[in-house]
Amino acid sequence: MDGLMNVVQSILGAGASVMLPIIIFIVGIIFRVPVKKAIISGITVGIGMIGINLVINVLTTNVGPAAQAMVERFGLNLTIIDAGWPAVSAGTWAQPIAAVMIPVILIVNLIMLALNRTKTLNIDIWNYWHVSSVAATGYIVTKSFFFGILCGILFTIIIQIIADKTAPKVQEYYGLEGISITTGSAQGYAVLALPIGWLVDKIPGINKLDVKPETIQKRFGIFGEPMIMGIIIGMFLGLLGGYDFIGILQIGMNMGGVMFLMPRMVKILMEGLIPIQEGAQKLLQSRYGDREIYLGMDAALATGSPAALSTGLLMVPITLFLAVILPGNRVLPFGDLATIPFFAALVVPSRKGNILHSVISLTVVMAVALLMATNFAPVITEMAQGIVKFPEGAAEITNLDTGGNFLKWIFLKLSELVAQVM
Repeated sequence: MDGLMNVVQSILGAGASVMLPIIIFIVGIIFRVPVKKAIISGITVGIGMIGINLVINVLTTNVGPAAQAMVERFGLNLTIIDAGWPAVSAGTWAQPIAAVMIPVILIVNLIMLALNRTKTLNIDIWNYWHVSSVAATGYIVTKSFFFGILCGILFTIIIQIIADKTAPKVQEYYGLEGISITTGSAQGYAVLALPIGWLVDKIPGINKLDVKPETIQKRFGIFGEPMIMGIIIGMFLGLLGGYDFIGILQIGMNMGGVMFLMPRMVKILMEGLIPIQEGAQKLLQSRYGDREIYLGMDAALATGSPAALSTGLLMVPITLFLAVILPGNRVLPFGDLATIPFFAALVVPSRKGNILHSVISLTVVMAVALLMATNFAPVITEMAQGIVKFPEGAAEITNLDTGGNFLKWIFLKLSELVAQVM
């Protein structure tokens, strides 16, 4: 088992920019794309992912310190540290059940495709850790390997169903033809945010407020340009963090750069996916008529949208404010603050890019997420113990990505019920 884990971690450690070209090439050959075109598609997708990761690095290295500065400036004193998704991912892959889940996820996905129970082929392999974290939760709580695998299978089925249901709006709003989003964190937040967003749209007065990048640009001219919006939001974060004038300008420019560059990086990646998608559709139509197939991809693709990025960045100070005022919360948001734009990936299309409605919906969800993350802390702490170096002064850790994920929390509660019966 240790040998298998080492192989799995070595492969995953290569990163998306290495894994994606290989996966895309293999998928392309399966779908009878010419070898030359499959190679070019794979390399193009890999280059696009390199570009996306570079821009995301700019995002995280700016938002992280700004959030830390806010925490220190406002003297937040909460006892459970949000260690971020990398810590929980590392803790997940260290569990003996994790390596088994990769073939299980693939097999379940392929069976569902064969039975026409899903349209999504989930090639987002580096995010399989979301499913493995659910399996690891079931295993840790019940001490049953079988039950942990069962949790992973059920979560895989749920991910496929949600990906299919949300794909039409994702494709229409983001312009990602033939793509669905299979990232567990985006789905977990969407499950609560989508019905809340529907209710927000029924509130008199608020339902008339149309705060989209397009309407902002129409009403405010240059201030509605995505790069200018990024600069303004970045400067706002710097101001809250107590930065000096130069620091405020620097974070503003960096956020403006993120807003400007991210759509272009996503466009490069999509150029590589188009031949694969066309090959898949052609093959399926020859065998099954008009049947569609979606390629399940990372929620990072959604960050090419100014509305998704703006929503996520505005949620950073809101999340910190909620952490202070929310009764029962013990979580100090930190590590996953920069990943909040990913949580908005499926919410923004449902609100047709309305930033105000998306922020209101996610604010309600984030309040619940903080309480769930507090409740999830003992299991996540056990999962990462001895694997991850805890932040200074932290006896317990959690995160927003897993701990605040409604779907994963449901599996935590299910596991606790089964543990009581066993």
